[in-house]
Amino acid sequence: MKAASNKEDHRYADSFSWHRPGQDDLSPCGARCSGKVLVKKKFTQRQLLTYTANMQTSLMGLEACSGAHFLGRALRKQGHDVRLIAAQFVKPFVKSNKNDFVDAEAIAEAVERKNMRFVPIKTDDQLDLQAIHRVRDRLISRRTAVINQLRAFLLERGMVFAQTPAKLKAAMADILENAEADLTPQMRNLIDMLWDEWKTVEQQIEELSMQLERIAASDAGCTRIRQIPGIGPIVATAIVAAIGNGAAFRKGRDFAAWLGVVPRQYSTGGKTKLLGISKRGNVYLRKVLIHGARAAVLRIKRDRAPIGPWLDRLDARAPKNVVVVAMANKLARIAWAVLSSGQDYRPLPSISAA
Repeated sequence: MKAASNKEDHRYADSFSWHRPGQDDLSPCGARCSGKVLVKKKFTQRQLLTYTANMQTSLMGLEACSGAHFLGRALRKQGHDVRLIAAQFVKPFVKSNKNDFVDAEAIAEAVERKNMRFVPIKTDDQLDLQAIHRVRDRLISRRTAVINQLRAFLLERGMVFAQTPAKLKAAMADILENAEADLTPQMRNLIDMLWDEWKTVEQQIEELSMQLERIAASDAGCTRIRQIPGIGPIVATAIVAAIGNGAAFRKGRDFAAWLGVVPRQYSTGGKTKLLGISKRGNVYLRKVLIHGARAAVLRIKRDRAPIGPWLDRLDARAPKNVVVVAMANKLARIAWAVLSSGQDYRPLPSISAA
């Protein structure tokens, strides 16, 4: 945003950047007016907010990292135009050796680019929803680790079980109560400890899943996209936590590309070469969406939904995983259309291949 005065007054700036906004120690900042550096200083978070409160409304760029969403909202309340930039998009503007001040200068340069991609600032509700998903995902990984460790310990004692967790869970009571089992007292105590941990983590996962179901039932955006085949409460809340109403994307294809469910391109000299999916963007969201797409493929084939002919043609010429990812791409684009338009999902009579 252009300054109101051309004087070299530190209160006014075209652009203001802050590197490492998630750190509470001194972090470097920089302000520029018409390309000229006005401020090159370190601030704590509190000092920065005090400083910017006395500035004229300015364009501010922040590195998108931990704490950036809080600071972005705080600066917006002061009237500033705040934009978060991913670190990989700042790197090309670093002119020399890396240090914090050079990074801050690169952010100030990048934030003024008209074609730069920015990270939307999340609301409190989005951050809460994202936190639930993060904790739930970590607990699922922990549960898997506990199950694998149990299997390894029991295998060394000659006890082999089917790969499904349900089979092992059903046998745990017999293992601990069977006095003839080849388990030493010390190993039996360890198995009992792991079994208690498994049950505790399972209960915590169930509680978080119920929270997500309640949120999905009360949130308008989640309710609309849950009408789409393959999108349940977990996928719906993950999408809303990541993109809100989808305003950051111009079209559904942009959302699918950001999510990484499109082919990676390596083209030159007029020759187009498409590789496997790019796998860029939100890894967790892509994972749960692909899981939902796998369920959608089975449901569509079973119910002979309108999208069935497109799916049959794709299934006839492509491997199963390619079909699932293609379905995930289509679900992502449909979900974006529903969120951005504010309308309910309306399945078409037929959908052609795309």
